Amino acid sequence: MNSPRHPITGKLSSRTLLTLGAAISFCLLLGWLAYRIFGGIYLNSERQLARQRLDALALSLEATLSRNESLPGLLALDPSLSALLHQPDSEQRIVAANAYLEAAQQGAAVSAAFLIDAHGKTLAASNWRQARSFVGHNYGFRPYFVDAINNGLGRFYGVGVTTGEPGYFLAAPVRDGQQALGVIALKVGLEAIEQALAGAGETLFLVDADGVIFLSPDRRLRYHTLTPLSDAAAARLGDTRQYGRQAITPLSTLPLALDRIEPVRLALPGEAPRDVLLTTRPVGSLGWQLVQLGDPGEAHSIALGSALATSFACAFLLGLAAHVRHRQRRREELRRIYGQLEQRIAERTVDLTEKIAALERTEAILRETRNSAVQAGKLAVLGQMSAGITHELNQPLAALQTFADNASALLERGRHAEVAENLTMISDLIERTGRIVRQLKTFSRKESSVPQAVTVKTAIEHALMIIEPRRRELMATISILPIADDFQALAEPGRLEQILVNLMRNGLDAMSDQPAPHLEINATGQGGRITIEVRDHGQGISDEVQAHLFEPFYTTKTASDGLGLGLAISLTIAESYGGTLATHNAPDGGAIFTLTLNAAPSIHPNQHTAHDA
Repeated sequence: MNSPRHPITGKLSSRTLLTLGAAISFCLLLGWLAYRIFGGIYLNSERQLARQRLDALALSLEATLSRNESLPGLLALDPSLSALLHQPDSEQRIVAANAYLEAAQQGAAVSAAFLIDAHGKTLAASNWRQARSFVGHNYGFRPYFVDAINNGLGRFYGVGVTTGEPGYFLAAPVRDGQQALGVIALKVGLEAIEQALAGAGETLFLVDADGVIFLSPDRRLRYHTLTPLSDAAAARLGDTRQYGRQAITPLSTLPLALDRIEPVRLALPGEAPRDVLLTTRPVGSLGWQLVQLGDPGEAHSIALGSALATSFACAFLLGLAAHVRHRQRRREELRRIYGQLEQRIAERTVDLTEKIAALERTEAILRETRNSAVQAGKLAVLGQMSAGITHELNQPLAALQTFADNASALLERGRHAEVAENLTMISDLIERTGRIVRQLKTFSRKESSVPQAVTVKTAIEHALMIIEPRRRELMATISILPIADDFQALAEPGRLEQILVNLMRNGLDAMSDQPAPHLEINATGQGGRITIEVRDHGQGISDEVQAHLFEPFYTTKTASDGLGLGLAISLTIAESYGGTLATHNAPDGGAIFTLTLNAAPSIHPNQHTAHDA
């Protein structure tokens, strides 16, 4: 074998230097390929996790955006609005429309509600009392006004030209037959969306169809664009005054594709330029994009470590081959060195194999955990609904048995008129039972009941009929305040009765050990709200029980007496109508449950004295 060194000078030969250079180049090339491969793998993993996070956030954001879409069309049905559009100079019509919009704004928990005529002039608004009222301003240039007139529904996000505060605008036409007299518009704040973005732990923001960042927890990013605006987009933003007088500046001077796979270099406001992993997800119907700026640094570090390990492994292999070729005459030493190198390579291979296996196990656990969480969420909701429906159906079924027994007894006595009354009540209870089943079908279709005007007196009477067997069993008396026939709450009949039955039944159960149980029911109204109180004269509620009273499956009763779902379901129903359900102990003993709901429009409840039932 030829010596790699010159026999006289002892220097490395040119052939040896060329071979060494080729080996180093090969190792560097292999390391670069490993860096690219492993970098792509880890970046894809980061991007997949980001997409899953964006999918969850996007679903929540779309639900928030669509929550109030039907509200403008419902508000447009009120006759006070069309009356004002027919007589825009009538002071009486203006006062009525202002009052209606103010009540609607408070009930719907939106920022503002206002009425615009066909020429774009605002005739009435919920903020008519405020200094920066919308009344008198012309918003005919706003896209939501134009879309509502032409297409039936307008959606728009922008900075208010009157208040300077941003919001999401929804608009629907007010029609007289086929003619659009004007537009009813709502302004909804997106603070909840901004809080959700802030809680995600990453740099998240929303961009519009032109690439303008309009919503971000980091206020420095607002009103920047990912790429320079086109002249047409800039002119349109100027015409609609979508972002007021804010200067729109780009974060990048070059066009930036939102579907770019590789990291991009951006200089965020107040920061030095850095590489970011851009992940996007469409949101809503206005061309919005939910964008996350991830940090690819960790993926690059892992890829660099993998590349270095690959380069060193390649160098070891090449060195091993050169060493074997150079030391053929020293076979014993070659076996020892080869064994050492083989052991070190095996250790690195095992370590790399364990890391890959650990990564695969981690990915499997993440997939299983995610699937289990989704399935558990579904089972929890279905379980709570099934338990609530069962809890509600048992009571009307018991009442059906009572009326059926009474009808049989009355029939034997020949009291046919009373038999007919019992059969009518049985028919009513069957209808109410069918309504409960229809509510379950509505839930399975992801539909919610529409609140309507419910007569409080009728709801209490129906609830009393359902709990009548329990009242007779305890020989209890129930005192109710007389309630006017037009005393109405904004709810849904079956569900309001469900709440009342739960509260009355709990009150009677709390006095089951008393010789003369007495339950009091009181209903009052003030400021557009209706309050129904159910008071028992039992032992009251301890602080420990009160802290968990409205939690699902929490109960102080035995398993045969209930599942602990009644109060939890009642609270859920009350809150779905914008109401509340609370409890406290009375100073002279017993517990008081207070249900508060919105009063139906134009109802003025009066207070009366109590009588015994």
